[in-house]
Amino acid sequence: MTAIEVRPVPGPAYSRLVDAGLPPVLARLLAARGIAAPEEIAEGLDGLLPPDAMKGLAEAARLLADAIVRGESLCIVADYDCDGATACAVAVRGLRMLGARVDYLVPNRFEHGYGLGEPVVALAARHPRLGRPDWLITVDSGIASVDGVRAARAAGMRVIVTDHHLPGPELPAADAIVDPNQPGCGFGSKHLAGVGVMFYLLIALRAEMRRRGLAAAADAPLQNLLDLVALGTVADLVRLDRNNRLLVAAGLRRIRAGRACAGIRALLQVAERDARRTVGTDLGFALGPRINAAGRLADASLGIECLLADDETRADALARELDAMNRERRKIEASMRDEAMADLDALPEGGLGLVVFREGWHEGVVGLVASRVKERRHRPAIALAPSSADPLVLRGSGRSIPGVHLRDVLDLVDKREPGLLLRFGGHAMAAGLSMRADGVARLAAAFEAALAELADPACFARVLSTDGGLDPDSIDLELLETLESQVWGQGFPEPLFSDRFVVERQSIVGERHLKLALRLGARRLEAIAFGRTEPVPAQALLAYRLLRDDWQGRARVQLVVEAVAPVL
Repeated sequence: MTAIEVRPVPGPAYSRLVDAGLPPVLARLLAARGIAAPEEIAEGLDGLLPPDAMKGLAEAARLLADAIVRGESLCIVADYDCDGATACAVAVRGLRMLGARVDYLVPNRFEHGYGLGEPVVALAARHPRLGRPDWLITVDSGIASVDGVRAARAAGMRVIVTDHHLPGPELPAADAIVDPNQPGCGFGSKHLAGVGVMFYLLIALRAEMRRRGLAAAADAPLQNLLDLVALGTVADLVRLDRNNRLLVAAGLRRIRAGRACAGIRALLQVAERDARRTVGTDLGFALGPRINAAGRLADASLGIECLLADDETRADALARELDAMNRERRKIEASMRDEAMADLDALPEGGLGLVVFREGWHEGVVGLVASRVKERRHRPAIALAPSSADPLVLRGSGRSIPGVHLRDVLDLVDKREPGLLLRFGGHAMAAGLSMRADGVARLAAAFEAALAELADPACFARVLSTDGGLDPDSIDLELLETLESQVWGQGFPEPLFSDRFVVERQSIVGERHLKLALRLGARRLEAIAFGRTEPVPAQALLAYRLLRDDWQGRARVQLVVEAVAPVL
């Protein structure tokens, strides 16, 4: 059973926001999310944290400026998720603006694993367009690639690591490391996505080239990359602190104004989203999965090529190909999800963590299955599948719940069961791993023990925080547009309201969704509960969000029910 609670709203902050002219509902939402003054929601990019405090940034900018002046070749080593794809596209586009000779390489997740491994270095050394590049620049990875960086330097290539993941006990011996989470970095936000780190490096590089009087770089329009920065930031589920919200808001403004790159415009079109009304959830739930589908099922370079395309026809063709891959991914995920849920029903309810595995699963989709399992039981979950590259290895992905730092849990598992995990990495809410194929039972036991040691028991209670009730007469398109004007996401949650409703009618539509006719006071409202077929009590406490419904060309507000609790 989910407990529905209301977030506390600090009175002084709420009053300051209302006094500044914000609508009371919006002031309530923002105050509950830690906004204490109106200037904290200003959206100008002059509010971005300055790059000076980011360790390694000035050195990396200096090295890149030297390389560009000397005409040396740069190879971006990308990651295969949406953050990695957007970071690669930002790096290639931005460095070309600044006069660099640059291309990219993206590993195959099934053949080469994660990060700058030695097989990836071997691929880079015989790059089809660059030959052996002078420089390797990692994006969204590399902080744990100790052996790979060593191999690259032994092969005569220099390396700059740009990453945002937590480092391991040893840092790679790169020429420069830019990662806000590395030891000794005083940058004010630890939550930049990989694409955000790369964007900051470009800002620093442009400033370095301006200092050198290199005129070609002086006016490089790096702001043109902000649509890509927004997409990668939202899709990677990093915390939307103020700095990230500024980046995402700027990117959304470009998209809504019709100034997005051809690839993002094409992806919005195949996803049937209105570019003029793009919001963060469109980036996270429509565009991100289509970019990710390429890396999950086939070749991540398809997503990168779509984001690099300037030709509308090519961008459209690539977007359609990504859309088809995403449909296939959804079929595979649905089958794996159903099997995982069947296995879950056989597991006892009392455990702290969940480990699921089947021989026939696809390794590219285990992260999505882990997320579904986590949502079903409100427990940290790991899903495993056989590695296509090595039958003695399993590849896994984990998802966590608030208050449980998943990478720290895996670190403790590694210490308690040495040799079980071959590799692991990630952050608080998500992590990846590879392990011995015969160790599933050992992992499950060690995972449970590590959670018992590290996690606060209060984390495992399923509590849904909401923003309380709404005046029935205020539920309209004007309110929805007010909410859509802000950036919501991880760590700055989308508004979720809760009220006591009378349920007047309910019926199942599309075989697996519940359509509801509700009454709130004297107001009648329509709602839908996606993925629910269980009837709702005649009177119920519902947690809901507002959704624009443009059915038959008429815009109206619909309620989307996220949770149901009995009226006590």
